Amino acid sequence: MEVNYCDVCKKAVENPIPTRTFFRVADIDICESCKDDLDVAIKHTVRGKQPFDFGWYDEYSMKVLREGVQKGKILLKR
Repeated sequence: MEVNYCDVCKKAVENPIPTRTFFRVADIDICESCKDDLDVAIKHTVRGKQPFDFGWYDEYSMKVLREGVQKGKILLKR
């Protein structure tokens, strides 16, 4: 049995399935619930960005993710 730990919430994920129950973003491992929180946290900001730029998107998502690692959870921005 393999166990990985989420770098954000520190929750254990038993028998992780890559890209389904456990995600690796750059050098950060995150669980499915933190990935969902990340998507919600950046969704509204991304929708308002014109013109859309993938470089900016990557920087912004990493910024939100690194803040989440420091605080122990991803803060949802609504």
